[in-house]
Amino acid sequence: MEKEIPDQLTALGHPQRLAVFRLLMRRHPDAVPAGEIANALAVKASTMSTYLAALVRAGLVTQTRSGTSLLYAVNMTTARQMFDYLFLDCCRGRPEICLPQSSGSSAMTDHRTYSVLFICTGNSARSIFAESLLRQIGGSRFTVYSAGTRPSSELNPFALQVLTDKGHDISDLRAKNVAEFSGPDAPDLDFVFTVCNQAANEECPAWEGQPISGHWGMVDPVKATGTDAEKSLAFQQAYGALKRRIEAFTALPVESLDRIALQSAVDDIARLTNEETQ
Repeated sequence: MEKEIPDQLTALGHPQRLAVFRLLMRRHPDAVPAGEIANALAVKASTMSTYLAALVRAGLVTQTRSGTSLLYAVNMTTARQMFDYLFLDCCRGRPEICLPQSSGSSAMTDHRTYSVLFICTGNSARSIFAESLLRQIGGSRFTVYSAGTRPSSELNPFALQVLTDKGHDISDLRAKNVAEFSGPDAPDLDFVFTVCNQAANEECPAWEGQPISGHWGMVDPVKATGTDAEKSLAFQQAYGALKRRIEAFTALPVESLDRIALQSAVDDIARLTNEETQ
């Protein structure tokens, strides 16, 4: 272990390699194509290949093949071992010295309601679906918001039609910038979820209070082509996939789970397959 830690820290000591590692942490548990990582970080493919190879050699990232594509994911076991070693060795068995004051393993028993923010790029469809679904399914247990990293000027009409057909109140829905949820006047957040890969790939400021975070990426229905019926089907499928995840989330015994167990449960929801979310 002691021999591996310097190699891992050296691998993370390069700004761009650290950026790759942070992106893959945000996308956990996804395995991400090398080309997508390169595009997200504006790095040449050959250079990205070198960065990824260094992270793989250090054991911080795993590589798998899917057809002709190479996919990369954080090796969470190694990452945890590295963090544990630093806390136990550098902090001499006193991790409270290293951990932020707001962190801890206690359950969220001090909350009567939980604040949840869903983020996608345009805030015109998927995050709007998630916001509406959690309000309907979760009821008074949750205060729900959605936002976009580059919000659209208006909500997608196909998304609004799906919500109307499903009986949701759309009168108060609007596209919002994620910047509205940072700063002194922003609400305290307990959970932050990205529901599109592009938003998860982007660097966002650290959230105050360190809410539980998760990535529930799915295909963007806005990019669907074909007839109106075919486009509508894509939005129906996105709604159904999010509904399954929201139902799983609201079934969690949030009040009795500590942060570690709750984060693990949120990550498990992200692993639901497309078939399981239809």
